[in-house]
Amino acid sequence: MADVSAPRIYSCCNCRNHVARHEDIISKNFQASHGRAFLFSHAMNIVEGPKENRNLITGLHVVADIYCKNCGMALGWKYDKAYEEAQKYKEGKFVLEKFKIMKENF
Repeated sequence: MADVSAPRIYSCCNCRNHVARHEDIISKNFQASHGRAFLFSHAMNIVEGPKENRNLITGLHVVADIYCKNCGMALGWKYDKAYEEAQKYKEGKFVLEKFKIMKENF
């Protein structure tokens, strides 16, 4: 049984490096190229790749792929800029692909 005083954390499924906190989830209804993904307000222990324009389901965005700081596994992306007003809430947020992260202390 999980320790109720310990924070619920998402870790890299490859090396178990902590990458996000459960309390920072904004949405579980995101879609990535390989399935479901979660939108987080914050991420930790990650490295950002170069920023690039990417045409996603919701339109054109400037994004940077994000990688585990420990093992280098690609985990998702960070939204840097949204061109459409309705998508601006994503700016500065992180998308982590569900199959690339694992739950800890749940």
